Amino acid sequence: MAEPQLALLEAKLNQLIELCQRLDRENAGLKAREATWQQEKLRLVEKNELARSRVEAMIKRLKSMESEG
Repeated sequence: MAEPQLALLEAKLNQLIELCQRLDRENAGLKAREATWQQEKLRLVEKNELARSRVEAMIKRLKSMESEG
């Protein structure tokens, strides 16, 4: 292989290596963000469940007060 072709091949390999490294960093960042969103989702589901339970309890109390009155 001639020297210019070898230099071109080396340059292209370096570009691919840089691209892979950039994509690895981006992927790691996206996985971290996904983990954060998953935790937020769980927190919101728990909060929603608590609110639903409280509303159901209030409805039961109102119905029992209504039947007593």
